[in-house]
Amino acid sequence: MDAKIAQFFDSVGSFFSGNDKIPWCDGDVIAGCEREVREATDAGSEDLQKECLMRLSWALVHSRQTEDVQRGIDMLEASLENSAAPLEEREKLYLLAVGCYRIGDYSKSRQLVDRCIEVSSNS
Repeated sequence: MDAKIAQFFDSVGSFFSGNDKIPWCDGDVIAGCEREVREATDAGSEDLQKECLMRLSWALVHSRQTEDVQRGIDMLEASLENSAAPLEEREKLYLLAVGCYRIGDYSKSRQLVDRCIEVSSNS
């Protein structure tokens, strides 16, 4: 467990030091995730739909297109209220931090990372 926490802090440190090792995502991946969300919605599986929406959010905040990143941020902010488990909340906060970082809102990104660390240490 200590190794995972150390790895998390290392990734957060490199995140803010300018060593951006966060992956990029292209439009084809986003289109595939959108298709998965539609299929999951049609199938009526709520758990599968939530999982597909998280993948879509991940793809959007990792996009090179500012509009996609903003869409991902909006989706994550709307879904954050429905996060039951700390792990789910932490994942959404981290993705929000990535999105804010990508659009240049560094102070908000830092605040979200701090909240992510709080959630991580309380679970």
